Amino acid sequence: MAAITESGTPIAIDGSRKTRRSLTKARIRWVIAALIVIFGAVAGRLVQLGMVEQDNTIEGQTRDLITASRPAILDRNGLELAVDIRVPSLFAEPRRIIDVEEAAQAIHSVLPDINIDWLRQRLTGDKGFVWIKRELTPAIQERIMQLGIPGLDFVTESKRFYPGGTESSHILGAVNIDNQGIAGMEKDMDDEGVALLQSIGLARGNELEPVNLSIDLRVQHVMHNVLADALTRYKAIAAAGVMMDVHTGEILGLVSLPDFDPNNPVTALEKDRFNRITSGIYELGSTFKTVTMAAALDSGKVRVTDSFDARFGVRFGRFTIDDFHGKHRVLTVPEIYKYSSNIGTIKVMQALGKDEFRAFLTELGFDKPAPIELPERRQPKVPEKFSEIVAATASFGHGLSISPLHMVRAISAFVNGGDLPVPTLYRTTPEEAEKRYQPVVSEETSERIRYLMRLNALEGSGSRMNKFAAGYRAGGKTGTAEKVVNGRYDSSKSLAVFASAFPLDNPRYAMVILVDEPRSENEQSGRTAGWNAGEATGRIVQRVAPMLGISPEFSDILDQKLVPAELR
Repeated sequence: MAAITESGTPIAIDGSRKTRRSLTKARIRWVIAALIVIFGAVAGRLVQLGMVEQDNTIEGQTRDLITASRPAILDRNGLELAVDIRVPSLFAEPRRIIDVEEAAQAIHSVLPDINIDWLRQRLTGDKGFVWIKRELTPAIQERIMQLGIPGLDFVTESKRFYPGGTESSHILGAVNIDNQGIAGMEKDMDDEGVALLQSIGLARGNELEPVNLSIDLRVQHVMHNVLADALTRYKAIAAAGVMMDVHTGEILGLVSLPDFDPNNPVTALEKDRFNRITSGIYELGSTFKTVTMAAALDSGKVRVTDSFDARFGVRFGRFTIDDFHGKHRVLTVPEIYKYSSNIGTIKVMQALGKDEFRAFLTELGFDKPAPIELPERRQPKVPEKFSEIVAATASFGHGLSISPLHMVRAISAFVNGGDLPVPTLYRTTPEEAEKRYQPVVSEETSERIRYLMRLNALEGSGSRMNKFAAGYRAGGKTGTAEKVVNGRYDSSKSLAVFASAFPLDNPRYAMVILVDEPRSENEQSGRTAGWNAGEATGRIVQRVAPMLGISPEFSDILDQKLVPAELR
């Protein structure tokens, strides 16, 4: 069909309409395509931004790991030793920062301790996440939020808090800023599986069960208090102590001074802040005579009724070993122990035999680090073979170095009936402990060692300990060892040690206390171990025994029962 104009020219109406329709459809298609491109770009950006917001890492670490919790650490009675608190940490997304200078100045106004140049550098670039300041207070978080700066945000982290401060630092250890264990039981817990739970996101909030340690916070407090007093009282450079359940191997208290604040882990790097109980090794002096007596009596080659000639020093070539305060007469075995005779102890060891004596040290585990959960342990120094003179000096604790933990473990075996327990900082039942026992001496030998230790408290070098711990049937052995300085023994510097157990009529606890380089408290006192490490031991026993359910008994009937039948 065609239309005719006034001039008579025909027009193709249908063709024109078709042409216009085609153009309209084409325009619509182009508009739709353009809209698709535009919305696609917007959607893509939204997806990109969404992916940034959902990015599960911050500077190479997953959010699950950063926000992970740690289980609370409790003492054996449920008191808190370490807990998590939730704290805000500030991070930035530099690619969203509009004005770097403005943002840097604003942040610096709230956090003036941050270097402004460092802030500018931190906020520049296209990174998705960078830390600005971790572990802030809620008040600081609020002030940062009021700045209204795009690209700043917070993540809630877990911060470790130790309510007792320094008191249990060498037991608990510390964590780093990422809440990962770096020392002590914190590190052991990570090695045992906490780190795995954190890495897979199962350690969030308060989901992890608390961990109960063997530590008794009451004992820990008393030991820390008494040893801190000893540092001042005896003007010492260090002091340390450990108490063990003789049947289960559980550690009830462990202190090493100087210590550090686990709430500020950098203090652990200060001089002499190491754990002297597990990673310190020492010549423990005459406390070793208990080891020598146990070995000799258990062999059957020496009896508690035997006597040895201690009139003259023992010569080895051009060297002569004598007694500090010698009686210079024939001494019985109990007298050798209570008078701390080097001569008599050498004679006892020689009756046993140097090779048998060396083998006994291996049985006690003195060849390797004492087994315990703490990673801070050290290899002892015990000669592989003993010559005659090395065996002689070793019999009274010189020429070999072990940790105090080695000694408290051995003392536990000597008084508990002869079974060497495995030290542990976790709660342990007697049944579990017995599965790991290693018999080292007989019950009869154990009875005789208990008698000797109590005798020394009543009549020997442990009498000053007994003055404070009267009624609790404690006993033990002193050790005063000259320290080695530049390869030679220095008589002006000594290590004082007291190795004890209580109550000896029914042994429950063993303890080793050391005071490093003590001085005389006053003009009437001495520098040997009975005056310092011994007295500190007595003060601890006096305070903790009632807490542990041990009643005082001032009758001598129980002491008489400790005397072996052959000596009655």
